[in-house]
Amino acid sequence: MNMDELIEKLKRELIQALNLEEVTPEDIDPDAPLFGSAGLGLDSIDALEIILILDRNYGIKIENPSAGKEIFYSVRTLAAYIMAHRK
Repeated sequence: MNMDELIEKLKRELIQALNLEEVTPEDIDPDAPLFGSAGLGLDSIDALEIILILDRNYGIKIENPSAGKEIFYSVRTLAAYIMAHRK
């Protein structure tokens, strides 16, 4: 799976896991922030869901929680982390 395919897959997984009924994959800019008012507006509960997606779907555990802010910045940074760390 290449980076673009992974980004599209992640968009669908986020929409499903976070119950973003009003959002389509096309609505999500892969470089926009996931958290805060500028992007999707996700919160800390959503971050826990993303951690579950990484664990369940990719076998990735976040070892260093302080790195989460960089890893979870956007769909693209999330995909890059998965590409580098998936098992």
